Amino acid sequence: MSKCPRPFYTNKHSTQTLQQGLDEYYAVNPNLTNPQKLPPEFAKILLAHDVSHIIYGCDTGMYDELKLLPLIWWTSDYKFRDHLSTLQDSTISPAIRVMYDDLIKQHGVFWLYGSIFLVLPRLLPELIVILWRNRQRQCYFPFLNFESLLERSLLEIRQDFDLLPLMK
Repeated sequence: MSKCPRPFYTNKHSTQTLQQGLDEYYAVNPNLTNPQKLPPEFAKILLAHDVSHIIYGCDTGMYDELKLLPLIWWTSDYKFRDHLSTLQDSTISPAIRVMYDDLIKQHGVFWLYGSIFLVLPRLLPELIVILWRNRQRQCYFPFLNFESLLERSLLEIRQDFDLLPLMK
């Protein structure tokens, strides 16, 4: 068990602003590549990914990392087809490589794939519940266009986009 308390942004009822949550995210994860230090053509996708950690209350452990992409695809305006396009875009795909490189640099390749193998069986039931709860969703979080939400409270954003039922 970790000696560090969980970040405030992971509390589903956090009243921090999105910007405060993002600042906390970088403070508790100093090993992550900060998108503000990268070329703007692919920094935006990295920043959107980091903002998603805050919005969905996910930490950087493997369980939450694996949960994050389906949450994004099912509850934001960034769908699986957009992700596939991003992976094929030669300007943006290096940003995704940076995320994987950060994980490998921090923990190693064996940890990355071993963790996926160990965590996925525990995560699958939760993903099924999330998918079931979102089959009729009509209000989507703006994945790449989140800037107007930076000064709003996380609780308010999570309520507006009906994300609270998906959080523990």
